[in-house]
Amino acid sequence: MNVTIYDVAREANVSMATVSRVVNGNPNVKPATRKKVHDAIERLGYRPNAVARGLASKKTTTVGVIIPDISSIFFAELARGIEDIATMYNYNIILSNSDQNKDKELHLINAMLGKQVDGLVFMGGKITEDHIQEFKTSSVPIALAATVDESGETPAVNINYQQAAYEATELLLSHGNQEVAFVSGPEDTIINVQKLEGYKNAMRANGYESPEDYIVSGDYSYDSGIEALEQLLEFDTKPTAVFVSSDEMALGVIHGAQDRGIRVPEDLEVFGFDNTRLATMVRPTLSTVVQPMYDIGAVAMRLLTKFMNKEEVEEQNVILPHRIIERNSTQQK
Repeated sequence: MNVTIYDVAREANVSMATVSRVVNGNPNVKPATRKKVHDAIERLGYRPNAVARGLASKKTTTVGVIIPDISSIFFAELARGIEDIATMYNYNIILSNSDQNKDKELHLINAMLGKQVDGLVFMGGKITEDHIQEFKTSSVPIALAATVDESGETPAVNINYQQAAYEATELLLSHGNQEVAFVSGPEDTIINVQKLEGYKNAMRANGYESPEDYIVSGDYSYDSGIEALEQLLEFDTKPTAVFVSSDEMALGVIHGAQDRGIRVPEDLEVFGFDNTRLATMVRPTLSTVVQPMYDIGAVAMRLLTKFMNKEEVEEQNVILPHRIIERNSTQQK
């Protein structure tokens, strides 16, 4: 049989209201009575009914989290930051995988709202008008993590992707490279548009062109990095350096080069983006942009708790600092 609040009240010889106050952390209970209730709870093995409590308080203390790929090291680290802060503020999370598919993303948003979550953290690629409409009509707050809404209307936590790409490209140019290629992620996402702009601006500022042949795209995967390198090697003038939009694709570029007898970094310098654990697992170790994935997730969740609890929010679009780390996939100048 399920133990109910009535059973606890009878065991402790107090009212159900008193048990409710103890369970919900109300301070207006005498210490001796509180102990008596806790003892009864322990003896009976009582577990509060979260659904019933949610119906009574109109809060479920549950947050929905929608991410593109749970198997990705990048998104897993973001999710860890979200979960740690959620736990700190006594929220449970429901995690869903969207496969970065628009229809599935929109379906999951509505499914989460149907589960009566108190808020949503959303990570995705391209934010469309349909997404924005769902965000606007949502009955609960929504925060974006490592995801950009060009309208600026949805609270979000990111880094300055354009500046980070500029700095990475400039570093490769400072090593004497003139033929610097760029391997982008999906071209239809604003983050990759911003990275492309940073790359082009750095090339232009240093007096170099950025030929279209030197700009190829992938899908952030290892295999697409290998394919991108094969495309770049088809041209008469081969690049001497490649800036890659994710660490996983950068590993594909490095291994594709090594399979063809191209030495990294002596013949080809490779620079990644994200600083996932993969960056130190590959040989040579990967120079990369340090994007604070855990912090982005943690700050997005904290931002969401402020909206859920109607706390004051000074800035709803947060830009966290990034940095550049040089390892062995680039020349040490």
